[in-house]
Amino acid sequence: ILAAYYFDASALAKFYHPETGTPAVDRMIQATGNTIRISRLTVVELPSVFAIKVRTEFISRDDARVFLRQFREDIISGTFTVHAMRESEFATAERLIERYAFDRRLRALEALQIALALSLRSQALLDHFVASDKILCQVAALEGFSVINPEP
Repeated sequence: ILAAYYFDASALAKFYHPETGTPAVDRMIQATGNTIRISRLTVVELPSVFAIKVRTEFISRDDARVFLRQFREDIISGTFTVHAMRESEFATAERLIERYAFDRRLRALEALQIALALSLRSQALLDHFVASDKILCQVAALEGFSVINPEP
């Protein structure tokens, strides 16, 4: 069965740097026929994730360069479909912050990720929401997504 997955940066990073959850991420991304959707925001966030890994000495700067080069090649080759953020997603993110952020640590960028996923789902372009951030997963589940956290 083919499926469409929406990945945020926390889960997508596992495709490039082996860590807890990498085997599950690899299976989803490498399965023939699956569609992997990411936001334009993830294209900005993933280098930030790798920069944190460099600063915390989990990976070297050279590793980060290799991962980012591969990520950009994967975008060009069509491994990932990149979706732009529009004004409607920003408006939805505002509503998500109002609805959830007072009780949960939902941050603005996470709300934007969920907002884009909601837009894709409304167009029948999404089956599963994939993230490794627990708060993001909780709120996505509250919004009715089939959520996959690749970390056990």
